Amino acid sequence: MSVPPTTSLLDPALAEIDTTVLAGEPWMHKLTKGQVFRIVDLEGNQAVDTLFYSADDPEEHYSLTHTIQAQGALYLTMGTVLMSSEGRPMLTIVADTCGRHDTLGGACSCESNTVRYALEKRAMHSCRDSFMAALANNPYGLHKRDVASNINFFMNVPVTPQGGLTFEDGVSAPGKYVEMRAEMDVVVLISNCPQLNNPCNGYNPTPVRCLVWNPA
Repeated sequence: MSVPPTTSLLDPALAEIDTTVLAGEPWMHKLTKGQVFRIVDLEGNQAVDTLFYSADDPEEHYSLTHTIQAQGALYLTMGTVLMSSEGRPMLTIVADTCGRHDTLGGACSCESNTVRYALEKRAMHSCRDSFMAALANNPYGLHKRDVASNINFFMNVPVTPQGGLTFEDGVSAPGKYVEMRAEMDVVVLISNCPQLNNPCNGYNPTPVRCLVWNPA
């Protein structure tokens, strides 16, 4: 029986890395060229804020503008090539059972929680806090100034006819995943979003699973 192109034949039992990232926690790992990286939305409706950096030059990072321009579309999906700030391919989405991912909404922070929701929300944990915690002690030479535009895997951020953004219920479900092949050596930095104030996590942040396979 043929397999739809959005799914993967890779066996989790053969993955080199298989780890669970709890809600509100960061995760950082180096991918070598040719490795395949999968993020699994274990319980559904979870947003996964993700940054990518060139392992050879931390100043070269994922760029939403280069990616949108290269593919001529706002959302990321099967076949999308994630482009760097230098206009080079970083990763390619090779399997995607969710179907659409955001790269416009950015990462939540104490400042955005305050502006969007209420002053008392300022102290709530955010993705920027997770990024800062991971960068405080990392072996890749990354610093807080290196936090740039990010991807929000599984997150639903429609663009309005007026050009604004809205945060809506997710389009994912339990077990949905997105899988990427590294086109260069990259460092991946994840914040498994702890946001409780909008429906991007279904008001209930949950764990995700990260797997890495070596080239066949």
